[in-house]
Amino acid sequence: MAGLGSRIVGAAKLGTIAPWLGLVAAVCIQVLAGNAYNFPLYSSRLKQTLGYNQVQLSNLGVANDIGENVGLLAGLLCNKIQPWGLLLIGAAASFVGYGVLWLVVSQTISSLPYWVVWFALCVATNSSTWFNTAILVTNMRNFPLSRGTLAGILKGYVGISAAVYTEIYIGMLDKNSVKLLFFLTVGLPAVCLLVMYFVRPCAPSMGEDTGEHGYFIFIQASSIVLAVYLLATAIIDDILSVDEGLISKIFVGLMFLLLLAPVGIPLKLAFHAIKHDHGDVRKSQPDNVEEPLLATENPSGQNSASDMEDKDGTQREGINLCVAHPSFDNDDDLDLEILLAEGEGAVRKKRRPRRGEDFNLRQALVKADFWLLFIVYFCGVGSGVTVLNNLAQIGLAEGFSDVTILLSLFSISNFIGRIGGGAVSEHFVRLKATPRTVWMTVTQMIMIAVHLLFASAITGSLYVGCALLGICYGVQFSVMVPTASELFGLKHFGMIYNFLTIGNPLGAFFFSGLLAAYIYDREAEKQSGMFHPEFLTSSDVNCVGASCFRLTFLIMAGVCAVGTLLSMILTFRIRPVYEMLYAGGSFRIPGTAGSTHQQK
Repeated sequence: MAGLGSRIVGAAKLGTIAPWLGLVAAVCIQVLAGNAYNFPLYSSRLKQTLGYNQVQLSNLGVANDIGENVGLLAGLLCNKIQPWGLLLIGAAASFVGYGVLWLVVSQTISSLPYWVVWFALCVATNSSTWFNTAILVTNMRNFPLSRGTLAGILKGYVGISAAVYTEIYIGMLDKNSVKLLFFLTVGLPAVCLLVMYFVRPCAPSMGEDTGEHGYFIFIQASSIVLAVYLLATAIIDDILSVDEGLISKIFVGLMFLLLLAPVGIPLKLAFHAIKHDHGDVRKSQPDNVEEPLLATENPSGQNSASDMEDKDGTQREGINLCVAHPSFDNDDDLDLEILLAEGEGAVRKKRRPRRGEDFNLRQALVKADFWLLFIVYFCGVGSGVTVLNNLAQIGLAEGFSDVTILLSLFSISNFIGRIGGGAVSEHFVRLKATPRTVWMTVTQMIMIAVHLLFASAITGSLYVGCALLGICYGVQFSVMVPTASELFGLKHFGMIYNFLTIGNPLGAFFFSGLLAAYIYDREAEKQSGMFHPEFLTSSDVNCVGASCFRLTFLIMAGVCAVGTLLSMILTFRIRPVYEMLYAGGSFRIPGTAGSTHQQK
């Protein structure tokens, strides 16, 4: 029994199981990392309890968006501390931030100053940046050969988290905002603390794993089944009003079972590893000798090739060791060693990195490709989030009494775009070394047509437009992530990724908060015949008709046209990089700056 237990522990730490176990743990965290999407569920209670006006509530929405998207500190620290440290900080931010909101809304403490509530909400939603950074950086490094597929899966689960929270809110929390805030205060950090140990950096296998593709397909399929299930339950809840009682709790229980489906992958690998090791022990060792869990090191401290092979001479497939990633090394010490070596004439001066190698943020900021990617992403997500943030007003202006179905349609389409964008870009980049940004070009061309469709206000256009826009919006996320890692490397990916994501709140601020709001208020002012400056700050502003957002949609179509043009230029510029990285249909890792060595 002791031998079996030691083999189970060894299987979890050594071999192909550890990175997959980490990915399953990452999925558990990511499905709750969209905590910022919950703001509409408790904002009304917050406004009522604290006596805020609409302007103050809108400013809290700004705090919600800032906290969700500004993660430069997490990106700076991701190479300094281990993933569990980042996740621990995220859990603490969720506990403190949502804890303050819960204490205020539940009236456990007296009302706090407005700026304290604003800052607490910012801290609470900022937890998602710590979760996202730890999860994306660690798993992109653990699975460098499947970056597009992986980004699609992880971003997809964040996209679907809104539906998961809604199901919990209806089925478990009885649509009680105070209970929801308590769940975010205690439940979210608890889940993170339970699984954060398994999110660990592993030295990835550089060979193609025949089973890896199948495992990713399984996770994608299970996530799609989950999304369809959540959409179906939302429709049933809306039509049959079964949001209370036993049926709603059954819905939540089935949802948790679907969420646990990816656990089958590490379980399968564990049983296979135990069976394989047990057979090797019985064949090659006496009964009283146990097989060592770790490979024996040679005198130089490196595992020899024979140590990584079975006795029949065949190399074991997909060996992954959970060790400290090289990115945790101290760059200052490395630079000092290079300077000393230069003084002795041992090496030439360290050259600047080339595209496909490891850049730090300062080096990336002077590259045209970086800013092209940033602006293309800014145009895509900025125009999409403008529609998303104003979807309720858009629907009401065009005669919809309830826009829940539009929100659900956009949410599920967004999820499909994230999952599909990662999978499709991964397929074509391996097949023909097609740059992933091609799909940003294609989707933003579609977004031009969608915004023009919205502007036309044709009957039924909102349904079709929300579905298409959701897909195209989701693709921007799942394509930007692997593209940034391929152009600028994984060593400082956390910082580069978090800088690029600033495009989302910037787009929301300029296009939605300023442009769309200004045009909407001006149109409402015309309709009401009121021309007083104080009217623009009234919470009773209402606009009816297609003219309320027509100009906004036309401008957004122009923004997407600019994004399309710049995306074409970026695709043309980086095609040689992808031809180098994916020569022969598989990913090749370039050497770091100062080295021309490449690994297949």
